[in-house]
Amino acid sequence: MVTVIPDYTLLIQMGLFLSLIFVLNILLYKPILSIIERRKKQLEESENEIKLFNESVEKRVAEYEEKLRQAKIKGSELKKEIIQEGVNQAKNIVDVVRNEIPVIAREAQQKMDKEVEKAKLILDSHAKELSLEIARKVLGRPLQ
Repeated sequence: MVTVIPDYTLLIQMGLFLSLIFVLNILLYKPILSIIERRKKQLEESENEIKLFNESVEKRVAEYEEKLRQAKIKGSELKKEIIQEGVNQAKNIVDVVRNEIPVIAREAQQKMDKEVEKAKLILDSHAKELSLEIARKVLGRPLQ
């Protein structure tokens, strides 16, 4: 049978091991944990910023779409107003022309009547001369 006698080196190794764990905890484990915690906080902050940015973008897109919709509605209404205004102006022009037609026709008729009267006067004065000349040529002698 073999007997193991613990000696003081085992206690020294246990002490060194515990002191190594203590030193590594201070020098390695805690700094790594703090770095991990810092990065985790930065990641959360970045995610929050991204969420805020996305919300802002969505809000702006919604505002843009609403403004675009309002502009389309306003444009459509303006187009209708312009078309109606054009129809009204065309109607007014047609009405004015319709009212002017009888006046122009009356003026033209009056002018024509005056020209006919002038022509009748001219023809009446020439008719006597022409009839006398025709009679002279037919009779072959001068008339008195």
